[in-house]
Amino acid sequence: MVQLNILSGKKAGRQMLVRRFPFRVGRAAGSDLQLEDDGIWDEHLVLEFPGAEKFVMRTAPGAMAVINHQPLQTATLRNGDLLGLGSVKLQFWLAATRQRGLRLREALVWALLAAVTLVQLGLIYRLNR
Repeated sequence: MVQLNILSGKKAGRQMLVRRFPFRVGRAAGSDLQLEDDGIWDEHLVLEFPGAEKFVMRTAPGAMAVINHQPLQTATLRNGDLLGLGSVKLQFWLAATRQRGLRLREALVWALLAAVTLVQLGLIYRLNR
């Protein structure tokens, strides 16, 4: 999961979790992250996850984005990159992961160990008779 931290603009201080790709950022009502600040196009950019452990940002034709102070139209994003879209600054961040509960699995392992121990004790008792 990816997190976009909005550093400046009308929505400054908010965080947006990206769970599905492609993720669209722009002024249009259908954008996943709708920004109505100066310099933002209707469909300004798209974040994609083509696989191979990389995230790609592509701007709309004619639109520009600044990645770490360099104007680019296409870029591979890394954790902590700063994106500038018009008057808005975003930070690309890998969001914290949630670990699933392991209580059921742990209980099953202990039950299996107890069962194996009981079977072994039963065999030892039977062989000593």
